Amino acid sequence: MSLFDLPLEQLRRYRPSRREPADFDSFWEQTIDRARQAARPTRFTRLDTPLTMVTVDDVEFCGGDGDPVRAWLILPKDHGGGCVVTYAGYGNGRGLPHQHLRWAAAGWATFVMDSRGQGAGGTQAPGGTGDPHGPDHAHAPGMMTKGILSEHTYYYRRLFTDAVRAVDVVVEHQAIDASRIVVAGGSQGGGIAQAVAGLRGDLRGAFIDVPFLTDFSRALDVATTGPYPEIVKFLAGQRHAADRALQTLSYFDGMHFAARATTTARYSVALRDTTCPPSTVFAGYNHWGGPKDIDVWPWNGHEGGLEVQAQSQLVDVSRW
Repeated sequence: MSLFDLPLEQLRRYRPSRREPADFDSFWEQTIDRARQAARPTRFTRLDTPLTMVTVDDVEFCGGDGDPVRAWLILPKDHGGGCVVTYAGYGNGRGLPHQHLRWAAAGWATFVMDSRGQGAGGTQAPGGTGDPHGPDHAHAPGMMTKGILSEHTYYYRRLFTDAVRAVDVVVEHQAIDASRIVVAGGSQGGGIAQAVAGLRGDLRGAFIDVPFLTDFSRALDVATTGPYPEIVKFLAGQRHAADRALQTLSYFDGMHFAARATTTARYSVALRDTTCPPSTVFAGYNHWGGPKDIDVWPWNGHEGGLEVQAQSQLVDVSRW
């Protein structure tokens, strides 16, 4: 398809105003504190796998609201102490251990968090974590409008909290160097990594590929594929819910998290991406508070740079 968003020179300057709630910081501090207080000991179960160069633990830890969340911890035999915490794209779960060997091949541990309630419906990355919380209102198929009429019940409050707690687990692990933790993900995973980087000040870096969950106002007007249209579909039927829904989303907008981040970030953006439009990616990138760089893929859609992007990230971690 042809380019549909702003020209690149305008994208590099696109920095929309952040209209964040006055209690944004206290909301997240209280949410995460509550999850930490409800946490029970993390369980690590060593698996017998045919993967001879790594060990694999099936992990169960306490996430948002104290709910159990699954993950893989993959440790290379030649481990340098660093760990990349990875988050899944929309609809995917943690998948299978052999799908996550890239970082181990570079000597880094990998902690792969499951996305609660996702990883079914034919995905190539199955999940094993349920979401026991249901909204008290109708919602569109998918996760985008689940609990959207309140920031306290919205699905991403739980998922972002799970993601922060995942880093807690890694920090406390005796085999991990707590000063060398990186968060990473693409699409939904990129949006989660962006949020975690804004909620923590102890990360070594962040890889944020074609991030989702950013600049909602723009995304709802521009995106034509992927999850954002779930919200449009919801509001088309729930005609009086727009103000309340948009207020909820203001607690989860990636721009607000990016502005609070201090670690080094490598972003990527694809200029033909109708799922996470380039302007929404640059909205997060241009607000990022720490050192940063962005890789621009002018001929690609939501797939972005794929393995070429991964090659650049491997070069980065070799220096960290």
